Amino acid sequence: MKKDQLLTRRTALLAGAAVLGAAGAAGTARLLTADPGAHPVPRPAPVSGPQARRALKPSAYRLQPITGYGTPHRSPARTLVRHEPFLRMSGRGRSMVLTFDDGPDPRYTPDILRTLRTHDVCAMFFVCGEMAAYNKDLLREMADDGHIVGNHTWTHPLLTRLSRSAIRSEMERTCEVIDKAYGEPPLWFRAPYGAWNRAAFQLGAELGMEPLAWTVDTLDWTTPGTRRIADRVEHGAAPGVVVLSHDAGGDRSQSVQALREYLPELLDSGYHITVPRRQYT
Repeated sequence: MKKDQLLTRRTALLAGAAVLGAAGAAGTARLLTADPGAHPVPRPAPVSGPQARRALKPSAYRLQPITGYGTPHRSPARTLVRHEPFLRMSGRGRSMVLTFDDGPDPRYTPDILRTLRTHDVCAMFFVCGEMAAYNKDLLREMADDGHIVGNHTWTHPLLTRLSRSAIRSEMERTCEVIDKAYGEPPLWFRAPYGAWNRAAFQLGAELGMEPLAWTVDTLDWTTPGTRRIADRVEHGAAPGVVVLSHDAGGDRSQSVQALREYLPELLDSGYHITVPRRQYT
């Protein structure tokens, strides 16, 4: 998607996303716990055999996952159909989650991966299938470094304007390319533009994915300047915060440089940058 189109469509959605965030915050006080109104659906069988992702070295993580249990490969028997996305993460201490959308992009994603590796932390990457299909090596690198790869649809469409079958296709195709390149199917899904609907929640659950939104939006897609992006992260830092940034979809050089500035600041301030593990019920 070209930058001018992205700006126009994102601007139109900001008001709606803000309303969704306010409504969701009240309903997610017990984050990563079962939704009392959710309905279980079967989850596809986990990947096994030669395609299974190889075990990560313990040193790949700065700290243990803040929720869930067992190894990173353990899969739930079912996924609940939720009615709103998670906006933040539960957990003890000063833990935060960094997320990057729209990639992988060979111009910017490798620099982000190098910075994360330098500081020995893991993040989440919500990838678009059409980008992942041409950059499978970057997904394999994410797997090797212990990052979580989530589903961000195939072409980054506005899901509220698509039919149910079209939404399913966007999700399924992306699940397939992630499974093949990353080594296991995605357990997390993020709707483009933060625009969710019932079909997105239902289909995501059928594919074994939990919905994740964000707490702090860096607005880096507006290219506001490196310092402003870093300030938004540092000022928004708090236990459980999920930070939204981008590693594709336009010129992301400011996002790359901002990460180099705010990540060591967060770590020096006592924050732990981690990735979520689902709490299965």
